[in-house]
Amino acid sequence: MKFKPLKDRVFVKYSEDVEKTSGGIYVPDVAKEKPQKGTVEAVGKEVKEVKVGNTILFDKFSGSKINLDNTEYLILKEEDILGIIE
Repeated sequence: MKFKPLKDRVFVKYSEDVEKTSGGIYVPDVAKEKPQKGTVEAVGKEVKEVKVGNTILFDKFSGSKINLDNTEYLILKEEDILGIIE
């Protein structure tokens, strides 16, 4: 399934890292914080600063979560992006 964001929206795939404590205990999904890093999958026509393929850092509580093909994505405004990780 393809998704095309409109205007200044950015379509982001979460970068999920498996979390483990220093004692070797794996942190369950329900105890994890919402990821703040992801990869840009698509951008709207008005997006100027980021491109498809960029790894970005975004505000913890921004955007709308969507699940497509059993993969979690986030749709957010360009202004909610804090920066590009190089």
